[in-house]
Amino acid sequence: MGSVLAASSPSPPPPMPGGPGLTSVPPGFTMPTVSPVSPTGSATPGHPETEVTLPNPVVWSHKSACLSEVFPVQMEGVRLTVNKGLSNHFQVNHNVMLSTMGESSYRFGATYVGTKQTGPGEAFPVMVGDMDNTGSLNAQIIHQVTNRVRSKLAFQTQQQKFVNWQGDAEFRGEDFTATVTFGNPDVVMGSGIVVAHYLQSITPSLALGGELVYHRRPGEEGTVMSLAGRYTGSNFIATLTLGGAGAHASYYHKANDQLQIGVEFEASARMQDTSVSFGYQLDVPKANLLFKGSIDSNWVVGATLEKKLLPLPLSLALCSFLNHRKNKFQCGFGVTIG
Repeated sequence: MGSVLAASSPSPPPPMPGGPGLTSVPPGFTMPTVSPVSPTGSATPGHPETEVTLPNPVVWSHKSACLSEVFPVQMEGVRLTVNKGLSNHFQVNHNVMLSTMGESSYRFGATYVGTKQTGPGEAFPVMVGDMDNTGSLNAQIIHQVTNRVRSKLAFQTQQQKFVNWQGDAEFRGEDFTATVTFGNPDVVMGSGIVVAHYLQSITPSLALGGELVYHRRPGEEGTVMSLAGRYTGSNFIATLTLGGAGAHASYYHKANDQLQIGVEFEASARMQDTSVSFGYQLDVPKANLLFKGSIDSNWVVGATLEKKLLPLPLSLALCSFLNHRKNKFQCGFGVTIG
């Protein structure tokens, strides 16, 4: 929530729960494991009871990153993706998309991961970008300035014109996270968007916070405020957001190592519309199969099937979506090498 820049991204690095529409972010933006709660009254005689340390709630998000991975991603036509690692820090990829409903396209992407190691699987700075056959560019730079401050800059061009750009600054305290985002600021025209997030851990499992969005352009100005909460259990995550623009609730549950399910509810005050979506992910490790399925209140049913052809660095993907109300069917086939 709070993202004001729509930008696609190459395959690596793995997706994260940052604002939707931004390019994918590197490891370190995902949900951390919650520190266990010390049993009440477990202090030994003669020794004071140890104070429970609250965890950092990480970044603001409508829903958890785990829930985003449960739902299938719609694909139409034929897609070919080739990933090539040139070194331990640099990787490129080629993406060819052939579509029968829209324009076919080719995208070239690159990912650079720096040498500043900040933790297991974390290294900065990270630069991610891709360009299509028309010359449009999407790019993002992420850097860990200090142990507590992380910055992010993303921009999007459409051929020779700048369309969007966004700058983020994130501060992580011991038990809270604060983020400020500036989107498309224009001092001359007096326009832009400012988004402020704050998330505070109340208990080792519960985090509460809020979001304030201020936007301005010639002849128009407005502010939207939202309150949010997130509860993290041993194998589930529940989130709730309430604001003037509407409400959003989500629930993610990991049944076991093979099965994960998720439910999402969204109500829009402006559109006077509500929707509910249910999704699940089934992993069959012995067959190297990954199946995802979803259905929503608009009677849109979707599914994807991914198959890894080990030991070859090759994977196949089948996708189909059916909108019963509009009687519209879409299917796609994808091949990923590397």
